[in-house]
Amino acid sequence: MAFHLKMEKTTSTPYVLLDEEKKYMKLEGRSFHDGVMEFFEPINNWLESYLCTDFGTFVFDCGMDYFNSSTIKALFVIITKMDRASVGDNKVIVNWITTSDNEIIIECGEDFSEDVCNLEFNLVISE
Repeated sequence: MAFHLKMEKTTSTPYVLLDEEKKYMKLEGRSFHDGVMEFFEPINNWLESYLCTDFGTFVFDCGMDYFNSSTIKALFVIITKMDRASVGDNKVIVNWITTSDNEIIIECGEDFSEDVCNLEFNLVISE
């Protein structure tokens, strides 16, 4: 049975959707809580095993509008894992979704895009 995880957002944690069957992951909202690494642990654990398979194409939509420095570190770990797994027949597409007035998120996305070499990183900026 394919792994599926859905967590509703709170005032300090993002909405999370992991859908192994659809080869899709989404984070959306804000992340500035104290236990960031613990929050992202189930995501990282699943990615560790999933990204070692022949998954084909996997899409990660990241639509965060605010996060703290601990979340940046957690996202860097996730994106680095995805970059390492995006080889051969496996392709990872990251859509970094934000608005034109969110300069910090745009800058973070630009930094991440410079740190990856295998995956497709799309900076998606809306008005």
